[in-house]
Amino acid sequence: MSKTVSLRLSEDNYKVFKKLAERDNRPISNFIETAVQRFIEDNIEVDEFEMEEIRGNAELNKSLRRGLSDMKSKKGRFVE
Repeated sequence: MSKTVSLRLSEDNYKVFKKLAERDNRPISNFIETAVQRFIEDNIEVDEFEMEEIRGNAELNKSLRRGLSDMKSKKGRFVE
C-alpha cells in the first residue's frame, strides 16, 4: 500500500524537479520516487558484476568467513 509523505523543498529545487518531471511527462512525486530508487540502486545495492567479483575472490571470501566466525565467537572488538 502506498504512503503519503510531506516533503519541504526550496523554491529552486522545486522548479528543477518540476521541470525534469514535466520533461518525462510524469508527476513530480513519481520523479522524486524514481530518483531516490536510482540513487539507492547506484549507491547501496551490489550489481551482478560486483557480486561475481566478490564471489570469485578467494582471499576476500576467506577473510569474510574468518570475520564471521570471529563475530559469532565474540572475538575482537568494534573499532570506530
